Amino acid sequence: MNIKELPSEERPVEKLLSYGSGSLSNSELLAVLLGSGVGGMSAIGLAERVLTASGGLAGLCEMTAEDLMDLPGIGPKKAATMICAMELGRRTASPAGKKRKKIGTPSELADFFMEDMRHLKKEHFKVLLLNVRLEVIGLETVSIGDLAGAPVHPRETFEPAIRKGAAAVCFAHNHPSGDPEPSDDDINVTKRLMECGDILGIRVLDHIIIGDGTYRSMKEAGFMNRA
Repeated sequence: MNIKELPSEERPVEKLLSYGSGSLSNSELLAVLLGSGVGGMSAIGLAERVLTASGGLAGLCEMTAEDLMDLPGIGPKKAATMICAMELGRRTASPAGKKRKKIGTPSELADFFMEDMRHLKKEHFKVLLLNVRLEVIGLETVSIGDLAGAPVHPRETFEPAIRKGAAAVCFAHNHPSGDPEPSDDDINVTKRLMECGDILGIRVLDHIIIGDGTYRSMKEAGFMNRA
């Protein structure tokens, strides 16, 4: 259904003006930014297509303009609008002069990720970017997999750290089963990423596995000890 065919109280702009932005769903908020649909698809339909393709708002934040323009119905103007909106959100969340969070222990690292990752139904692999004082300067989702795992490639994993000039990184991924015990593959991936970090001059401080209210630290477990 075209948005104009909806009752006025169900149209995103009218809902926002009457009830506030909190009354809108993610797809409705994105539809307001997009402004219009394409090819018989409403702006809400196009917004839902974008969110499905990106894996949700977290994935959308990681997409480049080129990624967005690869989606049917998204041209340069719509892509630029979404990129600008996400950048404004990041700047609002981290205003100039705001004290950055410092990560010092595995438990602090687990606390940083726990509530966002403990209930995820698919495995997500994330990289936390730190400066020389071990203050958080960025967080990026490297990959989203399925119930059994998420693909991890050193090139994509370290690209955000190189781009943002991180001095150190911590990795985190969740186990949808709720059991945070590391698999052999988790251990091998950690060691491979440590080797890559050594080559790049970027310290790999820890790799946290998030379960349902519990976690395991590769560093605490001794899997990151150097020979």
